Amino acid sequence: MKYLPLNPAIFIHNRKRFVQEMLPNSIAVFVSNDEWPSNGDALHPFKQNTDLFWLSGITQEDSMVILFPDNPDPKFREVLVLVRPNELKEKWDGKRLRAKEATAISGIETIVWVDSLAASLQSWVHLADHIYLDTNENDRKATHIRSRDYRFVDEMKAAYPLHSFHRAAKIMKALRAIKTKEEIEVVQKAIDITEHTFRRLLQFIRPGVMEYEIEAEIWHSFLSQRATGPAYGSIIASGDNARTLHYVSNNAVCKDGDLILMDFGAEYGYYCADLTRTVPVNGKFTRRQKTVYNACLHLHNYAKSILKPGISIVDYTEKVGEEATQQFLKIGLLRKSDVKNEDPENRAYRKYLYHGISHHLGLDVHDLGTRTAPIKAGMLFTVEPGIYIEEEKMGIRIENNFWITRNGNVDLMKNIPITAEEIETLMKRK
Repeated sequence: MKYLPLNPAIFIHNRKRFVQEMLPNSIAVFVSNDEWPSNGDALHPFKQNTDLFWLSGITQEDSMVILFPDNPDPKFREVLVLVRPNELKEKWDGKRLRAKEATAISGIETIVWVDSLAASLQSWVHLADHIYLDTNENDRKATHIRSRDYRFVDEMKAAYPLHSFHRAAKIMKALRAIKTKEEIEVVQKAIDITEHTFRRLLQFIRPGVMEYEIEAEIWHSFLSQRATGPAYGSIIASGDNARTLHYVSNNAVCKDGDLILMDFGAEYGYYCADLTRTVPVNGKFTRRQKTVYNACLHLHNYAKSILKPGISIVDYTEKVGEEATQQFLKIGLLRKSDVKNEDPENRAYRKYLYHGISHHLGLDVHDLGTRTAPIKAGMLFTVEPGIYIEEEKMGIRIENNFWITRNGNVDLMKNIPITAEEIETLMKRK
């Protein structure tokens, strides 16, 4: 790993939170992600299952976390399962964790090698009445591939058909949505890396630069600051490309007079930052560009003012939509007749703002959390309204990350330049 060791108290506390939600005499088993093949004998870079990471901080393949708080033998109430280090394999693929190293990362004292697990796991399961198994229940899940967690469910149900099985994901969805102070400290590190990178980009961007050159600067800046890399595929969208929400081609030239929308964030310690800024390629907004930018900034500020405990994402989005309607009337995108005759299922403002305003953020960029229940203190959200105008070949989005508190929220990106005047001043200095 490139990042500095995280505080193991994060994972110790997370396990305690999960165990408190388990039924009496239950065992929970979490497995790591697959190593995915690409072509030939190559593998895609390994990415740990974020539920397993949340419980342990372990990023190594073929790992497991087993929680059995009512195990008669206290030694086996928390178990971390790892691949046994193999000298020959390490010559090819690199060093694997030793027991003491894994304990230092996770806070789990009992380490069991995976090649000796079978007999022990069977005896533990026989003592338990309930088994918690984990699957991907992210609402944005977009694949039906039977990954390792689903195959493991099949194996356990076949081996222990008379046990009572339960969804660990239902608990994880509620727990992971509430970030602890220690987790936010790691998120803030990812944000600080992202801020440094954005300020660097303001000195780099100029007419004639290629979108991929900007992406290369992001990679360089992230890695030089110990980030693992981007938290997601960086969106570097100049001109009309900015109207494509998940534009990742990043292969166009940035032209004088155009805007460039940059949606990127660092991953540090598996926690993600998610920033969007839209800046003028030549360092100076036109009058119209500034008008639309300020309308978007107004929506951003309005959204953050109402993002508080008690409101649901559905109601919150509806309120921002009402405010967007007024802003779009003001800057000439909508007419009163458009609003009067709008379809309630497809509001008039949706022509220019066709995505959600906020999503949960954390170990996954689109992190676990409810979209219908009231927002709670401790949740971490993006706020990212946008305005996309096909007729003007213009797209603007402004995004910061907010930690919800009892009385409101904390802008974790408050130090990152956001107004048109701040951006112009910093770009002028180059």
